[in-house]
Parts: sequence; structure tokens; C-alpha cells
Amino acid sequence: MTTRTSHLSRRAFMGRSTVMAGSLVVGFHAPLKGVLAQGLTPEVNAWVVVQPDDTVIVRIARSEMGQGTLTGLAQLVAEELECDWSKVRTEYPTPGQNLARKRVWSNFSTGGSRGIRESHDYVRKGGAAARMLLVQAAANEWKVLASECQVSNSRISHSASGRSTTFGKVATAAAKLTPPADIALKDPKAWKLAGKPLPRLDTAAKVDGSQIYGMDLKLPDMLNAAIKDCPVFGGKVVGFDAAKVQSMPGVKKVLQVGSSAVAVVADTWWRAKTALDALPIQWDEGPNAKRSSADVAAVLAAGLGADDAIIGNQTGDAKKTLAAATKRIEAVYAYPHQNHATMETMNATAKFTLSATGLPERCEVWTPTQNGEAALAATAAAAGLKPEQCDVFKIHLGGGFGRRGMSDYVTQAVLIAKEMPGTPIKLIWSREEDMAHGRYHPVTQCKLQAGLDAQGNLTALHMRISGQSILAGVAPAAMQNGRDPVVFQGLNPGGAEASFGYTIPHLLIDHAMRNPPVPVGFWRGVNLNQNTIYIECFLDEVAHATGQDPLALRRKLMGNAPKHLGVLNAVAKAVKWGSTPKDVNGQKVYRGLAQTHGFGSYVAACAEVSVSAAGELKIHRIVAATDSGYAVNPQQIEAQVEGSFVYGLSAALYGECTLKDGRIEQSNFHDYPVMKMDACPPVETIVMPSGGFWGGVGEPTIAVAAPAVLNAIFAATGKRIRELPLRHHSLKA
Repeated sequence: MTTRTSHLSRRAFMGRSTVMAGSLVVGFHAPLKGVLAQGLTPEVNAWVVVQPDDTVIVRIARSEMGQGTLTGLAQLVAEELECDWSKVRTEYPTPGQNLARKRVWSNFSTGGSRGIRESHDYVRKGGAAARMLLVQAAANEWKVLASECQVSNSRISHSASGRSTTFGKVATAAAKLTPPADIALKDPKAWKLAGKPLPRLDTAAKVDGSQIYGMDLKLPDMLNAAIKDCPVFGGKVVGFDAAKVQSMPGVKKVLQVGSSAVAVVADTWWRAKTALDALPIQWDEGPNAKRSSADVAAVLAAGLGADDAIIGNQTGDAKKTLAAATKRIEAVYAYPHQNHATMETMNATAKFTLSATGLPERCEVWTPTQNGEAALAATAAAAGLKPEQCDVFKIHLGGGFGRRGMSDYVTQAVLIAKEMPGTPIKLIWSREEDMAHGRYHPVTQCKLQAGLDAQGNLTALHMRISGQSILAGVAPAAMQNGRDPVVFQGLNPGGAEASFGYTIPHLLIDHAMRNPPVPVGFWRGVNLNQNTIYIECFLDEVAHATGQDPLALRRKLMGNAPKHLGVLNAVAKAVKWGSTPKDVNGQKVYRGLAQTHGFGSYVAACAEVSVSAAGELKIHRIVAATDSGYAVNPQQIEAQVEGSFVYGLSAALYGECTLKDGRIEQSNFHDYPVMKMDACPPVETIVMPSGGFWGGVGEPTIAVAAPAVLNAIFAATGKRIRELPLRHHSLKA
């Protein structure tokens, strides 16, 4: 177990792509004969390219969006390869190449904290297979057995004869060999690179400004596009007067995009946006023109008592037991729509090309995307071409958080580029467009009812969730007989990847699906966020009502959940739970706990807060524990935990998107604020990998941020906050 303390100084579940049907094919060797014939640097296998100077290029199929996946996956490959880490570089293969090579790199989707936890096995095998080929090539040259050779730090040696060579000298020969059929992986206990807090590979380029993001991309003869979609969800374009702006400086084209959007193409983006703002557009606002957040809330409230609910987790007979309970406790919580609010707005650059005979020939897209294969599918569909005639070149993401798992902005860029063949078109959404047309965190309400016996023991719990289904909107084929399993993240029976850690004799958790017209998507932490608030805050309510210590109650209910209990005990020990916190600047400090299991990992947090007489909240410290099974890079875990609290607390304090007249009211960071540096609390991160499983770290900790703070606020003020964001509430005791 390692514990790290730092003051914050930085910083979805995803639908699988349908680009290729059929079973998963993972390979490690597909030699490029043309490359070998030209005498260029060959790949040893699909994952590893070794240059003559021993530089190792590791190919990473997953996307890098600040979470460190690129470095972590490279560590796993390099660990098995036994290469010199100081000479490791990375590159993205394209989804087009993946398609042409029968998905040799497997899944390109990056979300739901799956980057490492779902690809660790085959990328490690890629590194191990490359090492075996390099060693075999050296052994063949020396006419000795490969088993007699040693390999370390990109050097192969044969101690019996005293000979040695480097990876770079045998790479060409290794690339011509038949790949091994049996590949053994190292025991993690023997790791030398993986499991270590190595510096990230992408930091230097970000610091010196050489890292290119989608909005930085420049191509020869490129033009720029700005776009405006109907501000009301479900609306469409009736018409627009292009002549009013066609003669404005730099304007090249004004066009309709799909049924609901209009774009202007110009020599610079600002000129495109300026013309778009001046363009008269007539909208048909459609059936949702009068919808409001109040309407949505009323629909959800009705669902709390409705009969049409799908069961997610059930034990015993909760309703019958509640009816006979000595005492009942009831509360209703609510969670709003929220935008991803990535620092880099949606953008894509597309080039649509015609053949010499004027027929559609090819379409290429450069874009920051969380799912290269889905972006390729969207490109092909919008271009009207086969996927084999298209490709997508991934670029580092200036934030993703689930939003860039969708490819709507890619589709728009391609549709615009089709109207101007041969010219690269860079489409950039304005911040206002990004706020108005996100794929929002789903809105839900939750009614919780607890039944107690005469001794105050919790005998029954009914948890009714009313609200949106993500899968119903973005991946209906993934629904399970009307049930959206994503709704129940953190509440599933034991053994699920986001499981409920408490044993309650009579339990019923169900969902009344209510889908308002606001489009939803996977938002970092997804439904684990609000579900953890609901159960962790309500359990604190039960503890208070029965005169029990919140930690003691949780421990009593966790008899069959040792890993849940492990992280909870770790934070309790770190803060000395049960002791009285020291006052800070004359203010009394109070504590709150929360724990959950999500995205394969077990996490817990304790927040220490004070609330002044004027109702001013100050978060003094957060201690968080994470058990992800294996820890590929503890430094990255620390950074992700810190970033999780910034994102989670931003949502809890400020995050809310409201609907008025069928449109989102918030337009920029002035009315959709995020946590600033001076409000960030110190974070103590406890990294405690127990081994035996692979969990994610980018998302689970978000879920415990808000409930830990909310429970601490109650301890400080006696006030229960059951509806976010906090900025709407007075915290005066």
C-alpha cells in the first residue's frame, strides 16, 4: 500500500463500435512485405517497431485524453519486451489499418476506465511475443538455443559465448520469423517497469507546446467551418438567407448540414463564426419548444411511485418487510443534467476526395476521438463510402469524459467536406454550441425507503430510480429485455463490475424509465455518480436516525464484502475516524464517508469540511483509497484520483444544465462554472492494489467525491442536501 499527499495542481462505459461485425480477432504478427522490400524500419509485430538505434515505438490503439492510458499501456508492453524505457516512443495506428489487418489491435474504444483493464492481456502478449522474436533472431545468428540467451534493457546476450547484440541490430531478421504460438507472461511480482511511478510519455510535448490537438491541426489549403444546430432538441432548419453573409470577408460557402444545422465555411474560423452569427436562420422548433426542467422533474417524480419498474437487484421481499417494519425512513434525492464541458470543444478535420473521373473516392478525418472505430464508421456513413475507402487519424484529446465517444461532430465535418471536394475542412464547435448540443449526464430522481426492526437494525431497503436510460438513447441493442444495466452501476448483486457492497436481508432496487428529450450519453463516472450519492447519503441518514456511527453501520452491513471494507477501513484509519478533527482558523471541522465499487475498482473517501456561520463551505482535505487490483503506474493513479475530485466536486458544487423552452439555458463557463485552483482541497491518495483483478482508475473515485462532502456537510450543519448542485442551497446551520 502506498499513500501520497498532494495539493491539486492539474486537471463511460462506452458503446462498442459496429464498424466490424463478427468475433474478436487479436493477432501479434502481420509483416509488411512492402516495408521490408524498401529497406525501411520493419515492425517486429503489430505492437512493436524497433529502429536501428534501438528506439522502440509502441503502438497504442486506445486514446489518450489526459488519463495516462498511453503511458500505462506502453509500460505493459515494454515490461514484457524488456526494452530500454528511455528509448520508448508511441504512435496511434489508424482504425483503417486495423480494419485492413483483421483488427490486429482489437478495440479502439477508450472509456469506462477500460483502456488498461480490458486490453492488458493482449498488449502484454504483444510485447512478450516481440521479445521472443528478437531473441530468436539473435539465437539464429549465433546458432544457439533461444533458451540459452538473456535479454534486458534492449540488449540480448549469450553468456556462454560472451556474445551480445541489440534489438535494433536484429529487428529486421526478427520481423521475418514466424510468431510464437505459446506466449507466457510475467508474474506481476516480477515487474520492473510496470507497477512503477514512471513519468508520463506525453508530458514533455504538452509542456513545450509541440503536442498537436485537433484544434491546432493545419493542413495545406485548409478551410474552417463553424456550425449552428437548432437550439431546441428535435427542431430542424426551415430556411436561411445565405446572401446576407456570402459577401462577408473570407466566406467561401454557406450550407445546410443534415436536417437541423447550418454551417459557414471561411478562410479562418473566426470569420466563419462571425458570418454564422449574422446569418438569418428560420427554425422549426418542433414538439419540444415549450419543455422545461420543471416538466422533466414532474415526469420523474411520477415515476417514483409508478408500477412500471424494471428490477436491477432483489433479495427477499422488501415491500412486505417495509410494510411490517417497526420504523420506516424515507428520502427523495435528485441529480441534474450536466455537460462534459471539455476544455477543447468538439472538432474534426475532414477531406473528401473525388477520383479523376469525378466519382467519390476517399474520405479522411483527423480528430480527437475516444473511439476511432466508431469515428471510422461515422465517416464512411456520412461520406457514402465503404470503410475501406476511409480512415481516421486520431489526435490527443483536450478532454473526453465520455463526450468524444460519440461521433456526431465527425459526421458534420464529413457532410461539409463532401460539398467542397479536395479541400480539407476543419469544423470547430463554439463553446456555446458545445453547451447547447452535448450528450448530457442523465437526469434522475431516487426514492429510498428503509425498514428498521425494534432494535434499529436495517431489515429492508427499497431504492426506486426514476429517470433516463443512456442505452435506450445511444445503444438500444444493448438493452436487456427493457432493462438498462448501466442504470444500476454500483447497485448490482455481488460479483458484477459495479456491485453493491452491503448485505441487507430484504432489498429491492428498481428503475422506472423516463426519457425526456434531452440527449444523454456516457459522462465520466456515468450512473455510479448519482447512485453512490443516493445510497451513501441515505445510509448516513439511517445511521443518524438509529444513533449509530456511520462507519460502524457500514462495517456491520459489509460482512460479505471484504474489498469494499478494505478501502473503507483504509481511509478511516488514515483520518483517525472517531477522533475529533483539529479546528482550522477557528472553524470546527467535520467528516463524511463514502465508498463504492465501480469500473472494476473499489474506492472510498473521507472528506473534512467546515461551514462558517455565514454558510460558507470549505473543503479542507480529502483522503481517498483505491484498490484497482493491479497498479500499473501509481503516479498516474494519484493524478487520476486528484482529477476525479476536481471533476466530481465541480459537478457537486456547480454542475447543472437546465431546460427552458426546449433548449439548454447554460452557454459558457460564466453560468456553468467549474472548480478553480483556490477551491481545490489537498488530496491524500492511498493506492492499495490487492492483486488478482484489473480495475480502472479514471472514473470510480468521482462517485465518492460528492457523497463524502455531503455527509460531512450534514455533520457540520445538521442539514441534508438531497438535490445538487450545492450552489442552490443555503448551508447555514
